[in-house]
Amino acid sequence: MMYLAPRQGLFAIIILVSFCLQTLLLVISTDQQLTKSRAQKGEQMVAQLIDESRLSLENKDRVSLSVIANRYTSEQDVARILIKDNNDDLLVPVGNAPMQQGDTISQIATKGDAVIGSVALTLKDISKGEIITMQWPFVIGSLFLHLLLWLLYGYIARPTKEQINALSHDIQDLHREQYLQVGQRANNRQSSEQTNEQTNDQANDQVNDSKTTVSTAAIHDELNAYLRTQQTQGTTTDSNAVNATNHNATSSMQNQANSRSDDSSSHKVSSSGSKLSAARAFDSVNVQIMFHDEYNMLERLAPEMRMPYLALCTQLLNQALIELLKQPLLLGVSAVNEPQFNERGAFAELKADNGHAKVALAGVMLGKLYLMLNKIIHDKHIELSRFALPAKVGVSDSAQTEAITQLLQSVGKKEQMLILLPNAGLKQISNHIQVQSLERPTTVYERECAVFDGGNDAMIQRLTDVRNAVLMTENEDQ
Repeated sequence: MMYLAPRQGLFAIIILVSFCLQTLLLVISTDQQLTKSRAQKGEQMVAQLIDESRLSLENKDRVSLSVIANRYTSEQDVARILIKDNNDDLLVPVGNAPMQQGDTISQIATKGDAVIGSVALTLKDISKGEIITMQWPFVIGSLFLHLLLWLLYGYIARPTKEQINALSHDIQDLHREQYLQVGQRANNRQSSEQTNEQTNDQANDQVNDSKTTVSTAAIHDELNAYLRTQQTQGTTTDSNAVNATNHNATSSMQNQANSRSDDSSSHKVSSSGSKLSAARAFDSVNVQIMFHDEYNMLERLAPEMRMPYLALCTQLLNQALIELLKQPLLLGVSAVNEPQFNERGAFAELKADNGHAKVALAGVMLGKLYLMLNKIIHDKHIELSRFALPAKVGVSDSAQTEAITQLLQSVGKKEQMLILLPNAGLKQISNHIQVQSLERPTTVYERECAVFDGGNDAMIQRLTDVRNAVLMTENEDQ
């Protein structure tokens, strides 16, 4: 017979409350972290927006302001941007969700001591459902952990064989005492009746005595028969309970052993697969640059306008490569090819001439440097009403060239750099830049891919100096 653990239902309620509280604390802590990081990012975006739109804001150029603001509304966290002049008149309202509530960051734009306008940027509210979706591995893992605790309690807290036997003996002793008390009370009543009847009639007393004797003997016989029956049933119940307990314990131990062997084998397979993809050796890095051309405008452009634009992009990329490899930090890194731009973009390959060369860092720096240069050229062309396209960059080793190309085409965003490198390459760049993972990955490559998320002050200053050197070279050539 199977015996359940005591108060197993109450323990299940406690486990459920614990899981709910743990999930609530996770949502609250994640919400605070996201709110803080989004506020910092929003302030940086507002400051950058003011720097880019200061000239257009001073001239009250609504078209240029709208073009500049639209680039920021493409960010996932931005709900609305309002740009006003110095008279607090609305110049440009942009945003995909104007009715959505959120935190608003406002800042006054100045030129010297004069106020030329203001910018207000509204960030979207953080959804609790999105937080749970982001943290689904932790939530599912916590649910399985609490369920495992409940199952372990149900198995460990079940009464043992000794406890069952002791409980059975206690119940038998209780029944025996109850029936003995009933027999004693019956004997006392019969004795009192005999005493009362002896004063009236001796014959009746003898008859009553015989009846009392017969009645008392019958009660004792029934009591003894009941006790023997209870003892026999108790022994049978104990043996059945012990057999059931041993059978269930054996089955449970076999199931646990099988599950442990399955878990260990699956862990070995997964760890070996990840080792193959993350620990590969490399000595060269590929930098792929693509235009973010959603409407295929480059193909529709006339050749007399397309070819000069591609030549300008090629000249910028090659000059950036030359200036970048002059850096002492990248000593031992050399260029394998001279990249050329076409409709599909450009492809640059860097190699390490020795074991100490930081070729992965060189590839990331080249990709970020060209994004910085392309942004300046793009903004200048838009300001002059000329054709230009934003860019996106992918950095990988030679083993993942096709994979990074597919990622750039499927999930790459404008002004974004995707990084698909082995562990050695990620370790090489970890002291200089920060990366983050792709949101909601659906493939193996998307899970392994990292997104450039900023660099330290020394790295940003170094890239800024190289960018200025490239631009100065271009001006001297012109």
